[in-house]
Amino acid sequence: MRGRVLTVAGSDSGGGAGIQADLKTITALGGFGMSALTALTAQNTLGVFGVEAVSPAFVRQQMQVVLDDLGADCCKTGMLATADIVHAVADELESHTHLPLVLDPVMVSTSGSALLADDAVDAVMTRLLPRALIVTPNIPEVEVMTGEVIHDLAGMRRAAHILQKRGAAAVLLKGGHMTGEDLEDLLVFPNGDEYVHRATRIHTRHTHGTGCTLASAIATGIAQGMDLEAAVRRAHAYLRLALSNAPGYGAGHGPVNHGVTIRPDWYQS
Repeated sequence: MRGRVLTVAGSDSGGGAGIQADLKTITALGGFGMSALTALTAQNTLGVFGVEAVSPAFVRQQMQVVLDDLGADCCKTGMLATADIVHAVADELESHTHLPLVLDPVMVSTSGSALLADDAVDAVMTRLLPRALIVTPNIPEVEVMTGEVIHDLAGMRRAAHILQKRGAAAVLLKGGHMTGEDLEDLLVFPNGDEYVHRATRIHTRHTHGTGCTLASAIATGIAQGMDLEAAVRRAHAYLRLALSNAPGYGAGHGPVNHGVTIRPDWYQS
C-alpha cells in the first residue's frame, strides 16, 4: 500500500505548507514522496517575504528524471508561480498520460500573498484542468477560475459543474471560507454524482498549509489504490486530526501537526 507520489510545488521555509507539507503528509499516510520544486519562498506564519521562481526547464527536468527512474502512482501540483512553469509541467505530463493528477490551484497563501501570476491562471485552466483527475480549489480560488460569486452549496455546485465543463474529471470544492459553524466540502464525481462532507468548524489560527495537506493526502490515497471517495474521506479525517493537534508554533497562521499519525514512542532504549 506504499504509493509513490510526485509533488510539483513551491518550498515553504516555515515548513507548514508547500513541498514540506506535501512530503510530511505523504509519509504520515504511508506513501513515498518525491518532489519537483517550482519556487523557493522565504516565509513563516506571518506571511511570504520573498519568492524565487525556478526556471521552467529545470522544473521539467526534475519531474522527468524522477518519473523515468522511480516512477509515480499519482502526481500532485501546488504552487506553480508562473505561466511558463505551468506549461513546462503540462508538457512533461503529456509524456505520462496514464498518471493521475491531483490539481491544487494554489493562488494565494493563507496570509494573503499571491502565489500565482495572473496570466498563469488561464494556463492552469487550459493546460492542467483538462488533465486533472480531481481539482481541489477553495472558494476564493474557484471564484477566480469560474467568475462565479459563491454564497452557498447551490453556488458551489454551479462552480463545480463549470470546472467539469472546462475539463476536470472530478471536483472537490472546499467550503472553509464560508461563514458559520457548519462546514461543507462538495465532491462531484466524473459521472455527476456528489458527496458532501459535513463537519463542525475547528476554531484555531493554526491553518497554514491546510489546502496543500488535504490535496497531498488525497493524492496519497489515489496512489495507494483507493477510489476517489475513500481517498477524500481519509484525507478529511487526517487533516481534521492534524488541525486538532496543531503544535502551536509561530505568531501568525501556524502549521498543523502533520506527524499526528506517527507514534513518537516507537524507540525504547
